[in-house]
Amino acid sequence: MKDKRVLIISSEVVPYLPQTEQAKNSFFIPKSVNESGGQTRIFMPRYGLINERRHQLHEVIRLSGMNLVINDMDTPLIIKVASIPKERMQVYFIDNEDYFKRRATLREEDGTLFDDNDERMIFFTKGVIETVKKLNWSPDIIHMHGWFTTVITLYLTTQYKHEHLFQQSKIVSSIYPQDFDGVLAGALHDKIAFDQLDPEAIRPLNEPSYEELMNLNVQFSDGFVLAGEELPEGVIKSIKASDKPILDYETSKAEKAFVEFYTQNFVS
Repeated sequence: MKDKRVLIISSEVVPYLPQTEQAKNSFFIPKSVNESGGQTRIFMPRYGLINERRHQLHEVIRLSGMNLVINDMDTPLIIKVASIPKERMQVYFIDNEDYFKRRATLREEDGTLFDDNDERMIFFTKGVIETVKKLNWSPDIIHMHGWFTTVITLYLTTQYKHEHLFQQSKIVSSIYPQDFDGVLAGALHDKIAFDQLDPEAIRPLNEPSYEELMNLNVQFSDGFVLAGEELPEGVIKSIKASDKPILDYETSKAEKAFVEFYTQNFVS
């Protein structure tokens, strides 16, 4: 992995959020890559419950300031950055007063998903991609974690498919156990359709259930990590039918499992 670049995109990362499986993976994978001579950048939302002073976040003026169009509305993008203590890892935070100021992640106090998670997903997606473009940092591997990052695979392989920074990038998606029922509130399909993406490509988003979001990842990813023991059977079936590289849950627990998975399938 020497000098190879891995972009980690996640809705949860240790030490900024509690130690869920996803948050821990989003820390340990880039740590393993760095220890193997690779380079990493980590992106996550800047939720209001993240203590900026404790974690020493600061705004990057040269990266902030652009407006992203979300459903025909100009929405300001703020980029903050922090370094994980004792590690050579930088974390970039996608921020916006309307979408991420609230002191919560993706759910209300009663556990229901926020009604505007559809727009938050689109904003986060565009914020990550546009910031990586500003950094002029071309990743060899883009590793997505969690359903909140799902539409990034869609945008990278449609609207941004001719962007030179990403043309050689391989997309890996970690599939975690289902953590919501029903469909996302809002109109995710129509808001993404505003960006004039291929109607057939976004068809699964008419009813954005957890399984449909994962099936979108299956369509546009180059490989998969099964990041849990209990995953929806329909998703597992789609992944296996895709005939793309798979890292199973038990194997992924080995110390260098992800580095080996990357090198065997995506980089020389």
